[in-house]
Amino acid sequence: MGYFYDILMNNVIPLTVLIALGATLHRAFQLDIKTLSKLNFYLFSPAVTLKMLYESNISLSVLFQTLVFFILFFAGSYLIVELVIRLRRYKNGMIPAMRNSVLFYNSGNYAIPLNQLVFVGDAFTLSIQIIIMTLQGLLPNTYGIYSINAQKSEIRQTLKTIATLPVIYIIPLALLLRGLHVPIPQPLYAPLKYVADGLIATALVTLGVQLGGMKWKMQLTDVMISNVLRLCVGPAFGFLIVYLMGIHGTMAQALVLSCAVPTSLSSVLLAVEYDNEPDFSSQAVFASTIFSTVTVTVVIYLLQFIP
Repeated sequence: MGYFYDILMNNVIPLTVLIALGATLHRAFQLDIKTLSKLNFYLFSPAVTLKMLYESNISLSVLFQTLVFFILFFAGSYLIVELVIRLRRYKNGMIPAMRNSVLFYNSGNYAIPLNQLVFVGDAFTLSIQIIIMTLQGLLPNTYGIYSINAQKSEIRQTLKTIATLPVIYIIPLALLLRGLHVPIPQPLYAPLKYVADGLIATALVTLGVQLGGMKWKMQLTDVMISNVLRLCVGPAFGFLIVYLMGIHGTMAQALVLSCAVPTSLSSVLLAVEYDNEPDFSSQAVFASTIFSTVTVTVVIYLLQFIP
């Protein structure tokens, strides 16, 4: 019960409060969801990626193992969700929407606090989660945009859209600055920190605005399929991969935990920005966040059985 209470009080309730504030503000003032989405894509997400990568301390061996794990996990998850898409015979926009709701998970503002709660502020496990967060931050801005626009526009236009996103340039810049030990001047670091600290609130308020403005025609079956794949199949597959890779101890536990978190807000931001099943995407994020109070608690309990 202690884990359940901590997760509820420190993760789910704060997230829900900000989502509710966004919905309330939208009901009162009819906020522009497109503007909020652009702020997330072009300002807040690049800032938090730069700050966290620049400040992290990650060894090459940990980086390599985590990268291999992530590639295997992403490839396996893709095959699983693709099988479900074919069995359900999804059409048009629901195909990338379902993929995104499973493949993109909340590795930042949910997983990082969760990691530090479970591993009591361990710097090693935090570095693993930062690597996962960085990779997850890159995917929506590359593959995610491509998958949504592939059926709507030419490949050249899609690549042009991807090339305008700052996060794909921020990642190598942050690694270069950290590798060469280049200090960021205080007049630049201070606003960077301010913007990065605003990501969680802005992203969750954006989700609330989307939820507050949509017509609640609940796509129950599709949302439940997405949630089961993300919250149950995801961590089970993570357990299998660490076993096959021969990873043990704290690193294995941190990698499995990274797979157990709910659907990322980026799936909503993509859906809103490119008008691709925003109602389904919002419902999938909201429902997975609520249900994760139970599923994540179970995963945390099972971590003790990893040798």
